[in-house]
Amino acid sequence: MSLYNFWRSSCSWRVRACLAMKNVDYKYLPIDLFKDGGEQKKPEYLEINPMGQIPFLVDGDADVAQSMAILEYIDEKYKNPPLLPKDVKSRAKVREICGLITSGIQPLQHRKVLGLMTSEDAKLKWAHDCVASGFESLEKILQKSSGKYCVGDNITMADLCLVPQAYNAVDRFSVDLNKFSVISRIYLSLEENPSFKKSHPLNQPDCPIQVL
Repeated sequence: MSLYNFWRSSCSWRVRACLAMKNVDYKYLPIDLFKDGGEQKKPEYLEINPMGQIPFLVDGDADVAQSMAILEYIDEKYKNPPLLPKDVKSRAKVREICGLITSGIQPLQHRKVLGLMTSEDAKLKWAHDCVASGFESLEKILQKSSGKYCVGDNITMADLCLVPQAYNAVDRFSVDLNKFSVISRIYLSLEENPSFKKSHPLNQPDCPIQVL
C-alpha cells in the first residue's frame, strides 16, 4: 500500500491517522505542493492521478482518490478498530460531521482559494472567519452528538477530520478554540493520542523541521 501525500495537508493527515489507528504499514510518497510550482501538476503525477490532488492511495490494483473515499476503503478492508458506529443514526451523524468539515470548512480555506486574496492579511482574515464560522455550527452539533469524542465514546472518522482542522485553525489561522469548548475538549484529548501524534504533520519525513 502506498500513499501519495504532503506533510502539511489536512486531507493527508486524516488518512495517515486512519492508517496509524489500523496499524497498517504503507509506503510514504511525498508530493510537494509548492516545489517547482507544485509536483502535483507534473505530467508524471497526473498519469497516476488525473485530478492532480493528494492524498492518493494505491493498494495493488486499487487506486483511490479523495480522502473520505480512502478512509471508507481502509475502514472496510481493515475492520479493527472500526471507524464508523454500528447503528445507522450514529453512522449518519459521523458522515454529517465529516461533510461539514471536509465540504463546509476546509475548501473555503484551501490554498487555491487563499491564493486569490490580494495580501497576507486578507488571506488570514478570510481563513480565520471561514473556520470560526464553521466551528460555530460544528460546536452546536457536537454539543448533542459527542461523548468522549465527536460521536459517542469511540474515535470515528469524524475525529479524523476534526483534529487536522482544529490544528490548522490554531496553528495557521489564529482561531481561538476557547470559544468552542466541545471542539477544544475533543481536540486536546486526541492531541497526544499515539495515532494522531505519529501522523502529525511535524512528524512526517517531508516536513522541513521535525520537532515531535
